[in-house]
Amino acid sequence: MSVLAEREPVANWEAEEDDYLDLLESHAVFVIREVAAECSRPAVLFSGGKDSAVVLRLVEKAFRPDPIPFPLVHIDTGHNFPETISFRDDTARRLDLSLVVGSVEEAIARHLVEDPGPGRSRNQQQSKTLLDTISRHSLGACIGGARRDEDKARAKERLMSVRGGDGGWDPAHQRPELWQLYIGRVAPGEHLRVFPLSDWTEMDVWRYIRREGVALPSIYFAHRRPVVRRNGMWLAVSSWVVPEPDEEVRELSVRFRTVGDATTTGAVLSTAATIDEVIAELAASRVSERGETRGDDQFSEASMEDRKREGYF
Repeated sequence: MSVLAEREPVANWEAEEDDYLDLLESHAVFVIREVAAECSRPAVLFSGGKDSAVVLRLVEKAFRPDPIPFPLVHIDTGHNFPETISFRDDTARRLDLSLVVGSVEEAIARHLVEDPGPGRSRNQQQSKTLLDTISRHSLGACIGGARRDEDKARAKERLMSVRGGDGGWDPAHQRPELWQLYIGRVAPGEHLRVFPLSDWTEMDVWRYIRREGVALPSIYFAHRRPVVRRNGMWLAVSSWVVPEPDEEVRELSVRFRTVGDATTTGAVLSTAATIDEVIAELAASRVSERGETRGDDQFSEASMEDRKREGYF
């Protein structure tokens, strides 16, 4: 077989990948524009993570050359990685967007949620903090970066998900979405959670990041930092993750597949310092993103579906 013949399938594969990303992009942009047309006071949930960065790029594409008509909303546990917070703030400044921060720390001080205690995850405290933020700012829809491949409960929820006054999700009472027809109408006290990346996978997100040159926090690429092994994960040492007497602190080359509360978000051992290297590493992985790096999913007594019924993202 000639060298040219060997290379032809690669070129065809690359063209097919680009066509596939175009299809995902066009559908997501369509959903975002439907939200703008039908919903009152929409906002983009923006954590500074890779999925929310892709959602924001799609929102940019939906409205160019006009400015983005939505504010950014971040529910800050107070245990966030500093690289992520810096990226969040820099992004809001660069795009001249309003940034609304719902603080779990403030919600604890107001006795809206209970303090789980030092070194404990505050992820479950985000739900009530988000609902309070939605109410205080009269948000009619929140556009988030959740994907169906993250969890089986994610796969059951519609792209436009109606949430009641308590933020709860009822899987038995969802609106049909036949022929890509979406209903953005909500009753008083209700709001929508909108997931334009529902049909995307983690690999799709990374390939889109590569194609579009989407900026990301440095935490997604290999770097050296002190970590400890806890509950089967490598946790970054910080003021919230304090090594126990029997835990050995090691400085290793790691990266993060997802970002969240630093007390329960594990790193993966990695030397992948570029997007192409991350994609190659991901292609060889047989462990899901959340299964490998999110301690609250591995060890929480409450399933994702139960948490969504209580108002979780």
